[in-house]
Amino acid sequence: MTAPKRKSRANGEGTIYQRKDGRWEAAGYVLAADGTRKRVRVYGTTRREAADKLTEKIANSNRGLPVATADSTLGDYLTYWLNGVAVHRLRENTHVRYAACVRLHLMPGLGTKKVARLTAKDVRTFLDRLRATCQCCTQGLDAERKACCAVGECCQKQLSALTVTYVHSVLKSALEHAVREDELPRNVARNVRATAPRPRRFRPFTATEARQFLDAARADRLHALYALALRTGLRKGELLGLHWEDLDLSNGTASIRRSLQRTRTGGLTHLPTKTLASERRIALPTECIRSLKEHRQQQDKEREIAGSAWRDSGLVFTTPTGRPLDPANLTRRFRSFLDRAGLRRIRFHDLRHSTATLLLEQGVDLVVIKELLGHAHIGVTAGVYAHVRLRLQRDAIDALGHALGGQDDDLDDPPATAVVR
Repeated sequence: MTAPKRKSRANGEGTIYQRKDGRWEAAGYVLAADGTRKRVRVYGTTRREAADKLTEKIANSNRGLPVATADSTLGDYLTYWLNGVAVHRLRENTHVRYAACVRLHLMPGLGTKKVARLTAKDVRTFLDRLRATCQCCTQGLDAERKACCAVGECCQKQLSALTVTYVHSVLKSALEHAVREDELPRNVARNVRATAPRPRRFRPFTATEARQFLDAARADRLHALYALALRTGLRKGELLGLHWEDLDLSNGTASIRRSLQRTRTGGLTHLPTKTLASERRIALPTECIRSLKEHRQQQDKEREIAGSAWRDSGLVFTTPTGRPLDPANLTRRFRSFLDRAGLRRIRFHDLRHSTATLLLEQGVDLVVIKELLGHAHIGVTAGVYAHVRLRLQRDAIDALGHALGGQDDDLDDPPATAVVR
């Protein structure tokens, strides 16, 4: 009996065979992150799936794009991940922060480790060391001025728990991609418990301070922006990215579609909103509709005064010549405004916290606040304002205690069969 003819492989397809566990494995040679050619293995539930995965890697390699492998060092893999994967999925400013995190912390601490041999213990030891190490000493920050650590007087400038958690999250994201590409069986960084950072403390305006803020803002050129920030909780970038076409003042709504931010390569750039949930339509308070109409009249006058120097950007909030407002300049202007108004200094973002806090204190449902703020998940809203909810719970418990502790002989006890729903 003639043996069945084996299916021939296409040129460059590599080796494909079925494993004992039923999965299909494909292997071939690709350009590695260190410039050499290395053999990679990919897996699939079907022959086609394994072949497609390998074909994609070989195609990228033929285009000169290196493919990280499990026997690469973590430094090589992180370089590949940052420049070949994360750059296409992250906003530019986020990618810059990731790159700084890799360069300053992950490369020096774990860069020489082989990806396949990295263990949870390695990650935990690295994070513990990072938490206890003076960054001035590690990065030589005092070398130029010949002070502090450079002269043997360590300042013990250690990273905050929030920064250590951020470094951990970047490493987890990179290794998660290696798992998705079948380079690693599991993400060892996920098995390490990082110390939970203390939530960032903020002191939003009280109701009295908020009224004082709005009163003082009426005399400011950006009174409509300040009122919109406090009354709706819009982010700074969302406010600066608003176009007149986004506003429907007749029906009292605003469509939040984009954010204005300064990036390293593009300067002032319109970007998508922070998350998909941040792209939303909100109702405008009556006071904001009035102030926005006044602001449009003011902008028309500024256009006439500027003449040929006016640059029509279509933005709601601009410089006196129509150009976009720089977020950093708005921050400085906001601080000066608070000083002139005699109000305590808060961050501009704390206006957003003030909105949510004041709404919670007025008994507004958490779901409504989540939709207004554009949070992706209600857990974010609940987590950020947990301290407010706890205080409201305390007030409710105290009110109940006062009611139960009072004496009222005119009230009868409810019947034993009553059902409380």
